[in-house]
Amino acid sequence: VQLVESGGGLVQPGESLRLSCASSGVTFEDYQIGWFRQAPGKEREKVAYINTDYSTDYQDSVKGRFTISRDNAKNMAYLQMNSLKPEDTAVYYCNANLRVGPQEYDYWGQGTQVTVSS
Repeated sequence: VQLVESGGGLVQPGESLRLSCASSGVTFEDYQIGWFRQAPGKEREKVAYINTDYSTDYQDSVKGRFTISRDNAKNMAYLQMNSLKPEDTAVYYCNANLRVGPQEYDYWGQGTQVTVSS
C-alpha cells in the first residue's frame, strides 16, 4: 500500500495550492480519505476528510477556504487550499482509513511541506 502526496510548496498569504494524494495497493473507493497536518512543535491534526459517499467535513479553521475531493477512478484525492494563511504552514499528510468490524486498516503518506510566508 502506498500513498504519495504532492503539490506542496512556498506561497504568499492569500495564495492557493492544490495538494494531491495518489494511492496504490488499496481498493481506494472503500476508504475514507483524510488530510492531516503537523506544524513544528504541534500535534498532528485532521484538516478535512471525505467519506466513501463523498460527504465531507472540515476543521473549523479551514472551512470556506479548503475543499477536499476524490476521484475513485484515478485513485486520487485532492485538497484545494485557497486564501492561505501563515498558520496553515505545516507538513500535510494524506490518510486512508477503513474499518471492517474490529479490524482497522490505516495508511499514511510521507507528507508534503506547505509554507505560507511573505
